[in-house]
Amino acid sequence: MAKKAEATVEDKLRALYDLQLIDSRVDEIRSVRGELPLEVEDLEDEVLGLKTRMDKLKTDVETVNFEITAKKNLIDESKALIKKYTEQQKNVRNSREFNSISKELEFQELEIQLAEKNIKEFKAQIEQKKVIVSETKEKLAERESHLKHKKSELNAILAETEKEEKALLDKSAKFQKDIEERLVKAYNRIRTNVKNGLAVVPIERGASGGSFFTIPPQVQVEIASRKKIITDEHSGRILVDPVLAEEEQVKMEKMFKKL
Repeated sequence: MAKKAEATVEDKLRALYDLQLIDSRVDEIRSVRGELPLEVEDLEDEVLGLKTRMDKLKTDVETVNFEITAKKNLIDESKALIKKYTEQQKNVRNSREFNSISKELEFQELEIQLAEKNIKEFKAQIEQKKVIVSETKEKLAERESHLKHKKSELNAILAETEKEEKALLDKSAKFQKDIEERLVKAYNRIRTNVKNGLAVVPIERGASGGSFFTIPPQVQVEIASRKKIITDEHSGRILVDPVLAEEEQVKMEKMFKKL
């Protein structure tokens, strides 16, 4: 069985640049989505928070209504006791009993006054909470409408790009398997540390792509010879010559059209 020929430096450079073109295409797709996924997530959290607030307000109103009922029951009980004590007072045998019943009557009157005051305060609380419920309900409806619009916008973009993105990610993984591990690690490290995720760039007008630092002519000749992998001393990016870059761009564009 014939031994597979080892990849040349040029093969490695082409493979790395192809990988860069694929990953840049994924970056473009994600850039189109922009902040939309985060916006949708934030809106979902806000809507959930408003719904939780609505539930709490309803529970609070129910609790206050329960307190009002309890106070009304207390008033009814105090009125019944007042009636009872008033009847008892008619049949007292001495001033001590009269004074004792008088104190009970006074206490029940105070209980009624306090309960009526509490009921008034509770009703004021309910009115305040009703205003907050109304405002929260209005805000919730507005946020839900906004969320629906943003989800629709995101889903439309996803419908257009999701299939292509998945295919590109699969291609990226496949291309990485065909490149030696140390180069993939270097590529990913550079890609993480540089602007726009560009780890492999062609020479443009005597400088590395996206840079203003001129590359010495001798180094440009070395890059064009494709005999060794050369990085830009300023940005750390891997450099390829413009001819190789153009050839790979044409090839990859054909592949992208088939996805």
